[in-house]
Amino acid sequence: MKIGEKVSALDEVLNGVVTSVNGNTVVFKDEYGFTYQYPKEKLVPKNAEIYENIKIVKKAEPKKTVSKKHDKNPMILDLHFENLVKNPNDYDSFERLFLQKEKLVQTINFCRKNHLKRLEIVHGIGDGTLQRMVLDVLESLTNLDFYNKEILHHQSGAVMVDFH
Repeated sequence: MKIGEKVSALDEVLNGVVTSVNGNTVVFKDEYGFTYQYPKEKLVPKNAEIYENIKIVKKAEPKKTVSKKHDKNPMILDLHFENLVKNPNDYDSFERLFLQKEKLVQTINFCRKNHLKRLEIVHGIGDGTLQRMVLDVLESLTNLDFYNKEILHHQSGAVMVDFH
């Protein structure tokens, strides 16, 4: 280290200009005029030119893979009957509700088998028959929590299910 060279202390937030070097002891003055004595090994040169010839290599961010069971987006089951069968007009109301219930139970079993954490069941806002059936099925099952997606349950067309 030479007189007039800028230095910075390792253990503290101190910067200054070297005023004298006596063996292993370096004396420097900070911007406020205070002088400090430090051993050479506790100081580093504060010289930006040292780093000019060093190439900076930017590495690509590693992709974090998220397993399906920890996916934040829930699986969505739409129970609107026209999404379940090709000819919805060929079924009467009892058959419709039975097929919707069967699809609901199959999907819940699929979620449990594959350790999915969340399921969104879209039942729509109708006369409440399908909503009542969905809630009855969910109430009869264990190891799950469910709640309406919207605050006002009668205006919600969906139920969120969290599996334990």
